[in-house]
Amino acid sequence: MAQFSVNAQRFDPYKNFKFRVKWDGRYVAGVTKVGALKRSTEPVEHREGGDPSTTRKSPGRTKYDAITLERGVTHDTEFEKWANKVWNYGSGLGAEVSLKDFRKDLIIEVYNEAGQVVLAYKVYRCWVSEYQALPDLDANANAIAIQHIKLENEGWERDYDVVEPSEPTYTEPAV
Repeated sequence: MAQFSVNAQRFDPYKNFKFRVKWDGRYVAGVTKVGALKRSTEPVEHREGGDPSTTRKSPGRTKYDAITLERGVTHDTEFEKWANKVWNYGSGLGAEVSLKDFRKDLIIEVYNEAGQVVLAYKVYRCWVSEYQALPDLDANANAIAIQHIKLENEGWERDYDVVEPSEPTYTEPAV
């Protein structure tokens, strides 16, 4: 059965610049860019013995691409702390990796122009495969220093408990 929108008047798609990322139950400060959520399923080709001229295809393994998070360099250490759980140089033999908690689930929330949550995705069993603490530094540049982490993951799904909100309307104040 078709699912109908709560807001039948909305024709505009959601924008890609209002979002937040949450892990460990807290929003992560200053995330300015989130890479695309992308998955691909390999086709498995086969043929039936009675029909040797036709190739059939079935779905095979599904893989989920890594997600990159970017933000400006600040004193907040959340990116670094998580990256250090995967590999912490100088922590001592046998303690370089925090096997107990180097994976985290995260939530990516998308907001409409009014600041209401309209979409949310849960990303499972993420871990940091790449960490850039500082970008190239250039005394002649005029740019923000950006750090990033690349998160490997084992899948994601949309949170269907997040439903389309009723959009607010502006009403003029009574005089």
